[in-house]
Amino acid sequence: MAKAATATMQAGDSEPTSLGAALADAATAAVIALLLAMPILAYRSVEQAVSLGMEARWGAIAIGVAAVFAGRLAINLLGPRLSGPVGELFAALKSAIVRVFHAIGGWRTVLGMLLMLAMAASGAGKLSTPRWFDLLLIVPLAIGVWRRSPAWLFLGLALFFPFAPGASRYWIENFGILVLIYVMLGWGLNVVVGLAGLLDLGYVAFYAVGAYSYALLAQTFGLSFWICLPLAGILAALWGVLLGFPVLRLRGDYLAIVTLAFGEIIRVVLINWQSLTGGPNGISGIPRPTLFGLEFKADGGFADYFGLEHTSLHRIIFLYYIILVLALVTNWVTVRLRRLPVGRAWEAMREDEIACRSLGINITNTKLTAFSIGAMFGGFAGAFFATKQGFISPESFTFWESAIILAIVVLGGMGSQVGVAVAALVMIGGTELFRELEIYRMLVFGVAMVAVMVWRPRGVVSGRVPTIALKETRRIGGDLVKEGHG
Repeated sequence: MAKAATATMQAGDSEPTSLGAALADAATAAVIALLLAMPILAYRSVEQAVSLGMEARWGAIAIGVAAVFAGRLAINLLGPRLSGPVGELFAALKSAIVRVFHAIGGWRTVLGMLLMLAMAASGAGKLSTPRWFDLLLIVPLAIGVWRRSPAWLFLGLALFFPFAPGASRYWIENFGILVLIYVMLGWGLNVVVGLAGLLDLGYVAFYAVGAYSYALLAQTFGLSFWICLPLAGILAALWGVLLGFPVLRLRGDYLAIVTLAFGEIIRVVLINWQSLTGGPNGISGIPRPTLFGLEFKADGGFADYFGLEHTSLHRIIFLYYIILVLALVTNWVTVRLRRLPVGRAWEAMREDEIACRSLGINITNTKLTAFSIGAMFGGFAGAFFATKQGFISPESFTFWESAIILAIVVLGGMGSQVGVAVAALVMIGGTELFRELEIYRMLVFGVAMVAVMVWRPRGVVSGRVPTIALKETRRIGGDLVKEGHG
């Protein structure tokens, strides 16, 4: 059957699908959509005079099933006919854009134009108030022009975001901070999944260990955030090693099941160990971070010391820059580790574990370092989450969080730092931007994820840059990277 399916796929790639086969495939997809939609969309609870009632929505299900049938039928009939011309069109368009980009001078010209626009807007007083905050954007842009690197543009935008026109507490807290938390979590899981090729479905466990470690240490021993932060990372790394030992001989689906069980075990322990964790009620009153001992309070705090008018926005901006620094440190450490022998061992193990053993690479140490370092970054993010919220409970560390983080890594491109950041911005930031769409926003993002998996199966940024090269560094296409399938 496998050979027949392979032959059918190969034939479908080269020849248009017959009408009968297309209708059968579309009908199958429609039936699957119906079975999935019935328990989710068939009924909706509505408020009545004295109780809750159920409202049937079979019309919505019919529309959804019909849309799936029509879409699948169109893909089967038109996909093989349009794949060639459409692919050639996109390739020609991409080639033209690249030629124009290099003709105008590349990134130095683009960043130079953005720098001039930023300086003109700053001179007109249209950026931040006071205007010296404009340097947070202008200086990184100037460095980017000098280094010909677009990374400085994104750094400048991140530094300037809290003072940008229209930036309010809502956008800083629910957009900026939330996106950076998931960027940091994505980069931490990228070490395990993207570089080492170890499928981890229980990464939220380390996130929870970091959060509860900070909360318990701060409340029990009265330690500050800056002392508890590294301790939370160390404890999470220790749990990463404890997870790594039982799964040394596991790969693929078996490894995923064990890590999923580990995440659920941690959550169940947090719920039932009430004397330590507070059980379902969680832990409240978690201390906030301070700036060199200055608290962000109305009397005798940060505002009084610097002669400013007290506002709760000061604490939010401070938290934003803390998670920004933590995310940048995570990226810097990950990039440096990838260039070290341990990073090359991770990537070699991802490609083919048997070949690594034959070359004398210590697979045990390689796996344990990947689990521990990835868990450490998750612990740092968990500690920050606890101090930001001031309250934590097991409900914040469910499997859904692990699924979101893994989706960010996969959709962004496993092993790609830039891709993970872009995916986190789109998935988490887009969820906030389209919050007014209520339940339909998840439908939109589901369609977007399916589209990425169809047209960019290796992720948004699938190319790789080798860590070492003889003469010149060339970017390698994602189709040449096995990414854990060896």
